[in-house]
Amino acid sequence: MRIPFELAETLAVVVDEGTLDAAARRLHVTPSAVSQRIKALEEQLGRLVLVRSKPVRATEAGASVIRLARQLALLEHDALAELGADDGETALTSVPLAVNADSLATWFLAPIADLARRHPVVFDLHRDDQDFTAGLLESGTVMGAVTSRQAPVAGCRSSALGAMRYEAVATAGYVARWLTGERTEDLSNAPLVDFDRRDDLQNAWLARQGVDPARPPRHYVPASNDFAAAVRLGLGWAMLPRFQSHDALERGELVLLGGPPVDVALHWQQWNLRSPLLDAIADAVVTEGRRVLAPV
Repeated sequence: MRIPFELAETLAVVVDEGTLDAAARRLHVTPSAVSQRIKALEEQLGRLVLVRSKPVRATEAGASVIRLARQLALLEHDALAELGADDGETALTSVPLAVNADSLATWFLAPIADLARRHPVVFDLHRDDQDFTAGLLESGTVMGAVTSRQAPVAGCRSSALGAMRYEAVATAGYVARWLTGERTEDLSNAPLVDFDRRDDLQNAWLARQGVDPARPPRHYVPASNDFAAAVRLGLGWAMLPRFQSHDALERGELVLLGGPPVDVALHWQQWNLRSPLLDAIADAVVTEGRRVLAPV
C-alpha cells in the first residue's frame, strides 16, 4: 500500500481550511477535484479519513495521513534548501505550532519572527491552554508545541523551557472596595477574572489561601491581552505573569495581593524528526524561553 503525497497533502489542506471549497481555492483546483482526491485516498486506504462536518475534521486514520503529509512537506523543504533551491521563488513552507495564550501574548512571537526573517517559512499558530496543546501534537495538527506536559508525546521529544510565574494582582481601587475586612471572607465574595472555564490558576491561588474556589463570582475574558486589561480596569483580581503586570505595578496601577506565586512549568515538544528547519525553530524557542522564563 502506498499513500500518494498529492492525496495526503490535499487531506491536510482540507482539514486546515475547514471546507472542501476553501481547500480548492488554496490548491487552485475545483471542489470536485478535491472531493475526488479524498475519495481516492479513502478507497486506497480502505477507511474513512474525513468527517464531512462543518468544519470538516479528520478521523483517526486521517490524522495519521495528515501527520505524514506535514512530515513530507518539511523534508521537502529541507531537501530544497540543501540543494540551494531557496532563492526566493520557492513557496514558503507552512509550519503549524501550538502555544498557550500567555506565551503567545508575551515572549513567543519574538523568536519565530526572527526565524521568519531568516527562513522561507510561515507559521500557522494554534492557541490553546498549555494543558491541551500536547493533544494537537498527538493528532498531527501541529509539528511543535509549548505545553505543560513534560513526558514526551509518542513520536516527539521534549525540552524544558522554564516556568511562567503568575502573581495575584488587582487595582488599588478594587482592593479598597472588596478586600478591606477579613481576608478569607472577602476573597470568597470578591469578583475575579478567569480566562475561560478551563482556567484553574485563580482556583489554585484561592485554595492556598484557604478559600473555597467555587464561591467567588467570575468574569470570563478569553483573550490574554484583554484579560490583563480587564484586571487593570478593575473588573476583578487575577493571576498575571510579571511580563504583563510589571509596568502597571511600577506605576502603581496594580498592587500585589500577596500569597505565593503560582508557577506553571512549560516545555517545548516537537516531532522526533531530524529536520534543519524544525531544529532551528526548537533552538530559537528553547533559547528564548530559557532566557525569559523563571527557572523551574
